[in-house]
Amino acid sequence: MKAGFHRVRSARKLRLPRCANRLMHVAENTSPRRLKSMAAAFGFWTLLAVSYAFSAGLSGLSEGENPNWGRMLTWYLASFWLWMLLVPLLAWMGRRTAGAGWRRFCLVHVPASVAIALLQVVARVGVFWVIWHAEITTAHSFGEYLQREFVFNFYFAQLTYWVILAVLRGMDSKRHLRDERVRSARLETQLAQSQLQAMRMQLQPHFLFNTLNAISALALAEPNRARRMIARLGDLLRLTLEERHAPLVALSHELELVRCYLEIQHERFQDRLQTQFDVADDTLQAAVPGMLLQPVVENALRHGLLDKTTPGSVLVRARREGGYLHLSVEDDGLGLPENGVVEGVGLGTTRERLRMQFEHSASLEIRPRPDGGTRVQMRLPFRVHAEGTAA
Repeated sequence: MKAGFHRVRSARKLRLPRCANRLMHVAENTSPRRLKSMAAAFGFWTLLAVSYAFSAGLSGLSEGENPNWGRMLTWYLASFWLWMLLVPLLAWMGRRTAGAGWRRFCLVHVPASVAIALLQVVARVGVFWVIWHAEITTAHSFGEYLQREFVFNFYFAQLTYWVILAVLRGMDSKRHLRDERVRSARLETQLAQSQLQAMRMQLQPHFLFNTLNAISALALAEPNRARRMIARLGDLLRLTLEERHAPLVALSHELELVRCYLEIQHERFQDRLQTQFDVADDTLQAAVPGMLLQPVVENALRHGLLDKTTPGSVLVRARREGGYLHLSVEDDGLGLPENGVVEGVGLGTTRERLRMQFEHSASLEIRPRPDGGTRVQMRLPFRVHAEGTAA
């Protein structure tokens, strides 16, 4: 007997957590947002009932009658509160028949409208009879009173059913349209980000190939310089991999990558290359597309300084003007060709990335310098990078 008693008590203890979990589930579902929606629905249907009762009372006053406001409020509150309780059922049936064709729609809603209208009229008249039957002198029983009120109220309930169903289907259609627009916008954003990432991946093999080509040229003749370039290349690859999935990086991170790239080129050009940075402190945390400056700097070295017999220099500038960030890369090399600029992978991809990221708010211009050489100017909206690193 004792063992049996302990088994029952243990079983009861096991049931308690299940009940507690059910209560917690109900409490989680009854969120503040859901309570606000329920309160708004209750207020709407109550206000509708009061307005109908007030309108009926004014109509009676205009005909010289003394309206019974309590009876009128009971009549219309019973009617509209019942519809408030039936709305979730109508919404569920409307969703079940959405897009299923007119045949199924009619097979479901025509008999449903008859049944629900009948239920609503009987319940409405029943509530009114229970509260006010002592003052009703035109009928002696509930059946007699229901028969007298049935025809018009049944017709009105049928009409109300179809109006509510139409409104609910319109609201659902509007919600689905809004969701589709949000989904389409999200897909367009993901597509643009994928295209930007593809362009960035196109740049990485480009500069990596050029750097390895320069290292191979020094591997046999000057192995020490080649080893230093390989070490710098490792640092450069580490920086590119740190932010490989981020569409925007801090300008300080981009400048660090450019400095690392220029250190590799210093080993290649040695005394023939001088570099300068003129960067305002208030621009270091600006958000810029990753690998924005490196292809522009590489373009200045390849097309401006590579064939120059005398030493050359590269100047990188960054400043903020109002709501825009201005970046420029200048060289004192051979300048622009006479037949015009032919943009390769570096500049062409950089221009397209700016367009896709900022649309018409960004620009890239290539101009000759007054004292010789080339200046590439970029303008883009100034935005603070959320997780920018110091330069």
